[in-house]
Amino acid sequence: MNLDPVEIKAFVPATDFELSRRFYLALGFEVPWGDDRLAYVRHGHTSFLLQAFDEPAFARQFQMHLLVADVDAWHAHLVSAAIARRFAVVIGRPEDRPWGMRDFELPDPSGVLWRIAQNLSADN
Repeated sequence: MNLDPVEIKAFVPATDFELSRRFYLALGFEVPWGDDRLAYVRHGHTSFLLQAFDEPAFARQFQMHLLVADVDAWHAHLVSAAIARRFAVVIGRPEDRPWGMRDFELPDPSGVLWRIAQNLSADN
């Protein structure tokens, strides 16, 4: 019997499902499958399920962490794509954190807080 997990996915709440779907597409994710209540969202080898779930208080308490190779490149991409203006969100500035990561905050249109980060090397 093989009990090894293959994958784990979060169900990310979306108070406005279509707006959130467009937001993630604008970030560079793809949606290979979806209907009007659920979408499989992925970028490379990372993925989650976007769920139509109209509970604003829950969405504002929900957090996701995306570990990337180059956080400054991600930040520059979001700024150049005018994500803040297009989706009325505030993109934080990348900062080195005492826990050994450089990251910034990005809320999605429902208020889900994403921390986009990269690991810092031991000599930073």
